[in-house]
Amino acid sequence: MNGFKVDDFVAGWIGGAASTVVGHPLDTVKTRLQAGKGYKNTFHCILTVYRKENVSGFFKGLSFPLASITLYNSVVFGVYSNMQRLIRESRTGTERRGPDLVELVLSSIAAGFISVGIGAPVDLVKIRLQMQAQPVLTENLNLAGNVPLRSVELREQQPVFRGPVQCISIIVQSEGIPGLYRGAGAMVLRDVPGYTLYFVPYTLLCDWLSPGERATLNPFYICLAGGVAGSISWVTATPADVVKSRLQADSVYQRKYKGIVHCILQSYKTDGLQVFFRGVTVNAIRGFPMSATMFLAYELSLKFFRGL
Repeated sequence: MNGFKVDDFVAGWIGGAASTVVGHPLDTVKTRLQAGKGYKNTFHCILTVYRKENVSGFFKGLSFPLASITLYNSVVFGVYSNMQRLIRESRTGTERRGPDLVELVLSSIAAGFISVGIGAPVDLVKIRLQMQAQPVLTENLNLAGNVPLRSVELREQQPVFRGPVQCISIIVQSEGIPGLYRGAGAMVLRDVPGYTLYFVPYTLLCDWLSPGERATLNPFYICLAGGVAGSISWVTATPADVVKSRLQADSVYQRKYKGIVHCILQSYKTDGLQVFFRGVTVNAIRGFPMSATMFLAYELSLKFFRGL
């Protein structure tokens, strides 16, 4: 056996950094659509963010993902590649062979489960930072302590967190360590099938575009395969992603959801079935350049390291 390889982790780290910078603006729009209030559609959300917060509004919470999602992607790609290699060698005694669906699926599932341990706190902090300065629904307020205010109004939420470190500190103080893993169950429902529909289409497309010659695959084809795989993965993961975003953004203002099932039922009751497809357009659009950048940086880095 060739054993454990570190270069997959390093290449995943580089790919993660590149994709985070490319995808964060649309990730902010996606989060606002899924967990925020007052947006009619994707275009309206983009205009609203730009009008109220300028270009900087799209990059809220970027520093933390840039530092942590790179580690997260490093673990995902490292676990996926090494798990695939381990399964292949244990089944056939050799590493060199074309893609096998069983190996791809099992490796993707393993990467999806392990990713939640790191990804849940990262996603939580990112969403809490992204959701600052959002319109907050206020109702059942009392005027002068006696007269009920019957109308429902929207008021602007002032920033609560000055940065990721303070955000983590406040979450731990108010909700404990388990608070960092709020939405982790929904993230499992998103990431296990999501990564399966991420790695499997990418690998099969690469194999189809250049059978037996993955090492010399044209960068354009890497981007094409990665972009298509990313769009497929994010579109199918949108319903679980909506639930995850709502659970994680929930206690920014007030706790509305008791858990995954309660969040699903309440969301359906108040907003209908279409709520679970909020952000599907921006997910499809965002998924392409993010994943294309991710896989291109990963493959080129891997080729460079293995050529040393």
